Amino acid sequence: MRRRRRADAAAAPDAAAVAAVVQRLAVLLQAGIAPGAAWRHLAAAGDDTARAVCARLDAGDPPASALAKRGEAWRQIGVAWHVATVVGAPLAASLRGLAEALRDAHQARDDVRTALAEPQTTARLIAWLPLVALGLGAALGFDPFTALATPAGAVCLVAGGSLMLLTHRWTRALVARAQPGDDIPGLDAEVIAIALSGGVSIPRAIEVAAAASGLAPSSETGAVLALSRSAGAPAVELLRADAAARRQAARTEGRLRAAALSGRLLLPLGVCTLPAFLLLGVGPMLLSVLTTTPLTL
Repeated sequence: MRRRRRADAAAAPDAAAVAAVVQRLAVLLQAGIAPGAAWRHLAAAGDDTARAVCARLDAGDPPASALAKRGEAWRQIGVAWHVATVVGAPLAASLRGLAEALRDAHQARDDVRTALAEPQTTARLIAWLPLVALGLGAALGFDPFTALATPAGAVCLVAGGSLMLLTHRWTRALVARAQPGDDIPGLDAEVIAIALSGGVSIPRAIEVAAAASGLAPSSETGAVLALSRSAGAPAVELLRADAAARRQAARTEGRLRAAALSGRLLLPLGVCTLPAFLLLGVGPMLLSVLTTTPLTL
């Protein structure tokens, strides 16, 4: 589900663009530049989000408050920034990890959109089939438009038009369900890993992450933390590995949804488009023949 947020500039950038800016920010921080100065360097380079953050910094607000209004990807970066600031985790390393997560999520969305391109194009072309049939009937010498003005033709027009509208809405709903979301899979694990890298305990890390994101840890993250406690293994690496696995699983699931869409699009084709073709294409031609051909007994 796409979330629209009020922005200080134009439309929010995609995850790949956000990842590129975050990577540059991480490099500046790694070089020893203070966070505020790093944002100002990016603003001087022409980045709109950095300008918005600098305006907030000048007003005495934290960067996370500006990032929250720049789109979903930046909001998630703002959550990680806030957590790292609260627990004292290294910002550069945290931002590098989030930039990689954003790239993975963006690649997964690109894979799904590429897979969806063909069935979407096919659905759009087929949706025009009934109207093409009307033009074809006129080109063949029939008079389908006059036939549509008759009572029987009006019934065909209303029924066919309703089926075309239903096809459009049904197809849009199927495509929307196959689209990937804007959230980063495994973000809760990444944020808790950032909190733990600041040296806090697991309960404190969960508390800080939940307060920043407004979400409780997922069951997968809870299972990883339980494994870390029982095995005595480092929770940070386990959480990051789990987040990477979830991003890969989301990519695979998206491809499967796109593949299944090709089959599901046959439903509106058979139930709505073909009957609309008969009502708007074949029906008016038959009515035209019947009304123009004299019947002899």
